[in-house]
Amino acid sequence: MTVRSAIARLTDDERLNFMLTNRIPRRALTRFAGWFSKIEQPLVRDLSIAAWRLFCDVDLSDAKKATFRSLHDCFIRELREGARPVDASAKMLVSPCDGIIGASGKVAGRRLFQVKGSTYTVEELLRDRELAAHYRHGSYVTLRLTAGMYHRFHAPHACSVAQVTHIAGDAWNVNPATLKRIDKVYCKNERAVVRLDLAGVGVVTLVAVAAVLVGGIRLRFLDLPLARRRGDWTARLSDVRLAKGEEMGWFEHGSTIIVLAPVGFNLCQAVRPGASLRMGLPIMALT
Repeated sequence: MTVRSAIARLTDDERLNFMLTNRIPRRALTRFAGWFSKIEQPLVRDLSIAAWRLFCDVDLSDAKKATFRSLHDCFIRELREGARPVDASAKMLVSPCDGIIGASGKVAGRRLFQVKGSTYTVEELLRDRELAAHYRHGSYVTLRLTAGMYHRFHAPHACSVAQVTHIAGDAWNVNPATLKRIDKVYCKNERAVVRLDLAGVGVVTLVAVAAVLVGGIRLRFLDLPLARRRGDWTARLSDVRLAKGEEMGWFEHGSTIIVLAPVGFNLCQAVRPGASLRMGLPIMALT
């Protein structure tokens, strides 16, 4: 796709959005947003939360608590018990987060779609040829978390966490305007690749992709914060077991999670581009 053809596909609103969120000092703005959101001064907190709710579709009715120390505390809010029922079937992979479905379907050999006309390979995303081999002709779902959504993510199945790889990268926005304009965005941005072993089922991988204003990706079972930094690293784990729906971590703003599953999993009927899903609802069925 040429730059000229990509620009032609954008609406006026998308062009403006792209310029405002990408043609800026993305990393510097992200560091500032992370610092500012943690200010606990009551006036700053109240005004920033009010502005956020004015411009974003935010629903706090299912939050665990009604008051927050800061904008950041509100961003990473926990939910009250029972707010996200989790499908209990052992044959179902559930959505690890609230999100809007982007590209999804079968992996075409090694290739996934970012948007129509723009692809990337599993190896480019994971930077791990051995892990990528599990998903040749497998299935994938891309879930985009908007700024107003619940930002925590959970285990899509009962599993053990075998490995986490942090890949340093950029901070492009991951909204539709950017996905149409910039090739291989997910492979350019900072991300955490989390390998999950499902006993008797196979290997499922979650890729948590950071973006502009995402100050970090946090995991409950790792002491090291996955903050943006130079260099990549891998942590191999042996004693982290998660129940289906158990919390894994959170984004410090909205972003994207890509779910990769091996051959044998098929997408559920409700998984279609543009549909909204809540954590705990089925996304793939083991056939």
